[in-house]
Amino acid sequence: MTDLPTPEKRRPHDLVGIGIGPFNLSLAALAHGIPPTPHPLTTAFYEQRPSFHWHPGLLIDGASLQVPFLADLVTLADPASPWTFLNYLRSRDRLFPFYFAERFHIQRAEYDAYCRWVTDQLPGLHFSHQVDAIRWNNQRGLFQVDFTQLDKDGEAEALGRAHARHIALGIGTEPYIPEPLRPLTEAESVPVIHSADYLRHRDGLLDAEHITVIGSGQSGAEIFLDLLRARPTGHEKLHWLARTPAFAPMEYSKLGLEHFTPDYSRYFHALPESVRDELVPHQWQLHKGIDADTIAAIHDELYRRTLHGGWPDATLTPGVSVRTAGRVANTRIELHLEHTQQNTRSRLTTDAVVLATGYRERPLDRILSGLDPYMRRDASARPRIDDSFRLVLDPAVTGKVYVQNAERHTHGVGAPDLGLAAWRSATILNNLTGTDAYPLPERTAFTTFGLTPRASHIPTPQSPDLVPLVQSN
Repeated sequence: MTDLPTPEKRRPHDLVGIGIGPFNLSLAALAHGIPPTPHPLTTAFYEQRPSFHWHPGLLIDGASLQVPFLADLVTLADPASPWTFLNYLRSRDRLFPFYFAERFHIQRAEYDAYCRWVTDQLPGLHFSHQVDAIRWNNQRGLFQVDFTQLDKDGEAEALGRAHARHIALGIGTEPYIPEPLRPLTEAESVPVIHSADYLRHRDGLLDAEHITVIGSGQSGAEIFLDLLRARPTGHEKLHWLARTPAFAPMEYSKLGLEHFTPDYSRYFHALPESVRDELVPHQWQLHKGIDADTIAAIHDELYRRTLHGGWPDATLTPGVSVRTAGRVANTRIELHLEHTQQNTRSRLTTDAVVLATGYRERPLDRILSGLDPYMRRDASARPRIDDSFRLVLDPAVTGKVYVQNAERHTHGVGAPDLGLAAWRSATILNNLTGTDAYPLPERTAFTTFGLTPRASHIPTPQSPDLVPLVQSN
């Protein structure tokens, strides 16, 4: 292993980003668009993976984004940016086909391809770089970022260090497996996978006699539909379990969607911590429900299989929790179930399990352990985050640490939403530069969240001055 050139010979970066997912990619693209006057904004973004891929295990054929294509990396902050989705289509000679397709929601695979197009051209992105630690250097007034450069096999190749005035953390989320289901991951001889790895293991799953999908969100619904379509009529042998009381549609009304506006993010941030913590679990249908089109497709597929008599061998049961789980004779899995409303218990034996149990924010503590003495925390020991997405640090740290998709406890359900990516990135860059680099709207929702109304800045049309009529003689 070698050491990269010492950073003292290099100019420190204005901003170093940790992680290159959609949110930090949005930040990098908008940072690139800031005019280089009076001096250019210098940035570097580091990512452990060898290349960009957005949820590759869930790029199921036909699966669509749950936000419109305008929720790309930059448009809602800078529609004239060269990194818009429409410019991506233009560069691929696909603008007219997209126009005639009349699609407001694009497929996930197309969004992934668009993001990879941006990473292929945007400078300052460093893949195969694992950030090991972030520390504050009091003497230099800079953050010290230590990283390991990885080879094509993911092995350590060289050690390096960069210095930065400011940091942006976009390390994303990780698959979540509830405690009662964790023993299933030890069943090596039985296919048990998280939905994040679905496509990689799809063929092996289809070989199983009986398959169980656990989880009532969009991923669980898409996987159940894909498996259903791949199984022969009358021999589906599928079971779909959910803790929620119903396979419920996602809240997608126009006013419901206003929970994913900057207005609501600001309102939520201003609430007391205890109120925020109580509110988030009750808003599950805003982001954990199922797209209505997916629900309709599942019902249509099930209905089609009844046309010649009989019912499909598929069981869909909401309101059920898995109490415990384990292997049976090393070849099968037994799930111990409890129905919440009936207060009854049962057992289900299956040959394969897909855990569509969602994701959780990656803990910041490991990567920020060097900053722990400077961090300010809330009553639940979580990092405090201000309204500009900055960690609240000791005043001795003059640099700023911004976070992306790690602030649901302070900013609400919109934290992981792609539709707020460009606005949040622009907010960060405006705060970092101390300028109005990206003018942002003062009002974004018709709903007034709270009793204090927001002043409308929409000008009132003025009637033209009336010219008195002159009476003719």
